Amino acid sequence: MKPLLMKPMFLSAVLATGVIALGACTPADTGKAEAPTAPVTDITPTAAADIPDAVRAVALATRPGMIVSEAELKEREGRRYYDVEGTLNGAEIELDMLETPQGWQVVEIQRDIPWAEAPVIVSGAVQAQRAGFAPVRVIESTQADDGSVIYELFAEGQPDTPAVEVRVRNGRAEILKEVWPH
Repeated sequence: MKPLLMKPMFLSAVLATGVIALGACTPADTGKAEAPTAPVTDITPTAAADIPDAVRAVALATRPGMIVSEAELKEREGRRYYDVEGTLNGAEIELDMLETPQGWQVVEIQRDIPWAEAPVIVSGAVQAQRAGFAPVRVIESTQADDGSVIYELFAEGQPDTPAVEVRVRNGRAEILKEVWPH
């Protein structure tokens, strides 16, 4: 077997050339704009016992009888959020809360429901667009700002992104063309 003495020198030359070449080609030189960077979200898991009293009070006032199990503090772009998770009557529930100058406010309430419990207006809208579609998971998200309810419908083998989202507002169901911002 031949000694590999030349390889480190060769690699250094390649890396140096690559760095120079990469440094010479910038977005300004190519006329392409740099892609915007996504806001950084700092996430701090929080045990049930460590959830601030003010957050717990708002959660329990919103859903009396909720048994809080855990939470996550999320900080992004100068805003603070808490995702408070637990159960209510044995079913999992999550309250998304935002810290405002007036205190903590619930902005969204999420829970899993069986597809059979989705309102007829939702299943009818889905069947009109995708006949025969039967989701394997349904998340019902009540929006505090306008009272609408978003139904996120997940297909078999696609657990991360809803296959269909339906918004119910003012007695009407609408299939969303874009993913609802959470």
